[in-house]
Amino acid sequence: MVQPCKKKGVVLLITHQIVLMLLIGYVVYTVDLRKKYFPVPVVLVVLGIGLSFIPYFSSLHISKEIIFNVFLPGILFTSAYQFPLKRFKEDFGLIAALSTGGLIVSAFLLGSGVYYAAQWMGSPLSWAGALLLAAILIPTDPVSVTAILKQSSGSGRLSGVVEGESMINDGTSIVIFTIFLSMLQTGEGFSVGTFASEFLLVSVKGVGTGLLLGWLLSRVVRFNDNKAYRVMVTLAAAYGGFYVSEAIGGSGVLATVASGMMLAYEIGHTEGEGGLKGHLDGFWDIVKPSLLAVLFLWIGLDGAGYLGFPGWGLAAVVFMLSLLVRLVMITASMYSVPAWRRKFGHAGRASLLITWSGIKGTMSVALLLWTQEAVSGPDARLVPLAFAAIFLSLLLQSTGVYPLTRLLNRDK
Repeated sequence: MVQPCKKKGVVLLITHQIVLMLLIGYVVYTVDLRKKYFPVPVVLVVLGIGLSFIPYFSSLHISKEIIFNVFLPGILFTSAYQFPLKRFKEDFGLIAALSTGGLIVSAFLLGSGVYYAAQWMGSPLSWAGALLLAAILIPTDPVSVTAILKQSSGSGRLSGVVEGESMINDGTSIVIFTIFLSMLQTGEGFSVGTFASEFLLVSVKGVGTGLLLGWLLSRVVRFNDNKAYRVMVTLAAAYGGFYVSEAIGGSGVLATVASGMMLAYEIGHTEGEGGLKGHLDGFWDIVKPSLLAVLFLWIGLDGAGYLGFPGWGLAAVVFMLSLLVRLVMITASMYSVPAWRRKFGHAGRASLLITWSGIKGTMSVALLLWTQEAVSGPDARLVPLAFAAIFLSLLLQSTGVYPLTRLLNRDK
């Protein structure tokens, strides 16, 4: 009888801890609603670090399974179905280029830069380790930054590109990461053929699963205009699509995004049929900030142990390299296609803002935790190095979006 009671006590403690984190998160989001340019992610992470010094929270630890199976599906699905399809169609070429080919190029450029920078600073990394670190840092997570960017610049197009890119590049980054992790663990070299075939297979399975599920979802929601019914169906689709795609070897991230965007298409045709979007927003507009609040607090809580990491100098260099590589990739993409360049008026200014808005967040932390579980020995130092770079991104980019936008748009 002792063991069941002990297990029940642990579950109860975790429940209480998460409820308290939700309460803290809601307070922060309340302030955010009153202050237009409040950097929510970094505030939550800093508060999470503060919680780590309270013994009550010492037993609470996050894992990649929790992020992938609990947080990501809900966050991605909400972003996907609420993303304006018109904007996605208008900027599809640029979004697709940045989140697929551009991301792959960025991984190799950043990996190369990290490899030589680490050698120069006397903390050498293996080639596979440098590429793996790059794979952790290339996915972006706009969170509340897109709202700040839109309000401060007056450009919905810029924030749309940042948000659209982040939804798709999460799926791309996982494929890149798994290939580089395999290289690190097995010592095998890089194969273009293996990379291309695996990337296509995982992507096709993920998108195919998501589109099929999204189509079925669009048929099912027509049967009943009951609010609770519609919410339950989308909840099953958001998480079920993720799990099904992962089970068949596809990308759960891409499946969730595809099903959400298919639902967005359906909403565009049925908005007058019972207020479908209003029904869903009433639920998902509560779920998403709740998930984000707990997640970023948890990131700070679990990452506090890395604050004493002695390699912050190298982490700062890695962070700056990630910004430089992203700026080069975005600028090259923008100027290579005249139609993309003309859409933004001042392409150089747009490139800089899109670069700075590409914060490292949820997916980077998930991949970092994956690395923590999968590597050991000298390679384990990739984890604190990655966390330090992610923390710098959250701190500097979140707080810098508004002043940078105002500075670049001071003539308007």
